[in-house]
Formats: sequence, C-alpha cells, structure tokens
Amino acid sequence: MATEDGQDRRRGLGGFLRAHRELLTPEDVGLPRSPRRRTPGLRREEVAALSGVGVAWYTWLEQGRVDTSRQVLESVARALRLDVDARRHVLELAGFHVPPEAGPVSADGLRAMVGSWPTSPALVLDRALDVLAWNDAWRAIRPDPAGVPIERRNLLLMLLTDPAHEPAFPEREPLALDLVRHLRTRPDDARQRTVAARLLVERPDLAAWWQCRAVGVFAARTVRLCGAAVREAEADRADEEGATGAVPLRFAVSLLLPAEGPETTVLVWTPADAATAAHVLDRTAGEQATGSGRGSGVGVPHVGESIVAQPGLHVPEQDREQTR
Repeated sequence: MATEDGQDRRRGLGGFLRAHRELLTPEDVGLPRSPRRRTPGLRREEVAALSGVGVAWYTWLEQGRVDTSRQVLESVARALRLDVDARRHVLELAGFHVPPEAGPVSADGLRAMVGSWPTSPALVLDRALDVLAWNDAWRAIRPDPAGVPIERRNLLLMLLTDPAHEPAFPEREPLALDLVRHLRTRPDDARQRTVAARLLVERPDLAAWWQCRAVGVFAARTVRLCGAAVREAEADRADEEGATGAVPLRFAVSLLLPAEGPETTVLVWTPADAATAAHVLDRTAGEQATGSGRGSGVGVPHVGESIVAQPGLHVPEQDREQTR
C-alpha cells in the first residue's frame, strides 16, 4: 500500500514536471508549431515522444500515480531542457540520492576566503587532506606549512608525524582520529592509500586506526594550544597588564564542506574567547608589519588551477614555479 508520504512525493514530482512542460514551446525543442495549438507549452505526447516513454506512462507520472526509474527521469529531464538544479530537484523528489556536483567554487576561491580572515586560522584541504592553502592567522599560531616538503604537506601526516605540532597541541591525536573517520566517508583514492601507508610505517602505535573501519562526520570541537607559544603570548600580556601565569589559547575547530565544491574543504579554528582572538590578531599584524610572512604559503594546486597572491595568504616561490 502506498504511504501518504509517497503519494505527496509523487504529486510534487508530477506538478513540477507539468509546470516545466507548460513553460516550453515547440520551437524550444525543435518541433513545428501547429496553428490550431491551444495547449500552453508542450503536449504530454510530445514530451513522452522526446523522452522515449509511453504517453500513458508519462501521463500517470504527471498525475502522481506511478513511480519510475532514474533512467526514465533522466530522459524526461533532458526532454524538458531542465538545468542542473532542476534535474537534481526532480531526482530528489523521486527519492533518488544525488551526490553534490563540483561547481564553480575552486580552491582559488577558497584561498581568497580564508585569506580575508584575520583572527581565524584556516587551511584549505583537498579530498585526501593535502594542504592546498593557509592564511596569516594559521602561521601566527601553528607551524608554517611552507617548511614541510610538498609530498608530506598533508594534515594527517603533519599532525601525527611532525614534531613541530607536538609540544603545544595535546589534543592533536583525537582531532586526527576524527579526520580519519571523516576521510572514510569519501571514495578511496591512491593519495589516501599513500598517506595511510606512511602512517602505518611511521606511527605503528596507531595501527588500530586503520584496522577499524568506523566512519563519521567530523564533529566540531574546542581545542587548546599550550606550551611555549602560549607562554610567550602570556609573557607579552604580563608585560602590558601585569598578569602572571600561562592560559591556553582556545579555538572552536570546524570542517567546512562547500556544497558547490565537495572535493575541497576548509578546516577553520575560530577563537573561542576574546583573549585568543586578540592574540592571533596581534601576532598576525606583527608578522605583516615586519614582512616576515611574505613568500610563504599556499600548497600545491590541482592541475589546471592558478595560484594568485592575495592579502593574508602566502605563495611559496617554489610552488609558483611548479604551476608556470
């Protein structure tokens, strides 16, 4: 027995198809216009013929009386000249899963976005978590990725095998484990397998991570940065305000997944308190004033993408040469 939800879904699909049929003229699809035509738009039999389905079946489809296959809906969508968004809507109305399609948002666009964030450290990552770009704020509180060889410029490798990340970031392994689970939600590829193989060799103590097949969406969390970098910040604060002691910097960590370009993500650390935000801003402004940040910064782009220098974002000279 058909459920009420299923009936509503079929009626919504039929109404959508009918509305688009009535928007088309015979000339839109290469058919001659009859002088006696009274129907607005195309006739049902014309859409059926263009789609390669029976007139009765297409009529039932518009009336919400039948379910149909994805192949038939794709043919109908082409016959009705539906654009990408309308085609996606038709398939979703019919209950089919439609994975996001890569759109016009490129890594360059995300580079420009993170480069405009003065207090939120951020990385632009590809599907294997290779680092494509970072901003001034990231360099202000984390090790500079420009100092990491390109073949190792991967977020998991940096978190789990680079000694520079260890002293001030005690929560790096739980964060990395969540990233591994997130990575498993994506189709496997050669780069992911290469990173996993390196981690098995260099971190055999984490072998259980790769034996377990748990998956999960990355969950936002709050992390602390401790150690020398924070003590330096607190020393600066003590000089100015007479404060003593070392208070960790606190950040809310999120993984942003642009709908238009799901192959590329952004890891962003948002300051969790005013003191952390002020510290990042002070450090970023100091590096920009002295020019110490110039010439370091974006990772290797995808083939065909350009690297454009932007305020707040850095381009290592060797990476620019590789893209010329």
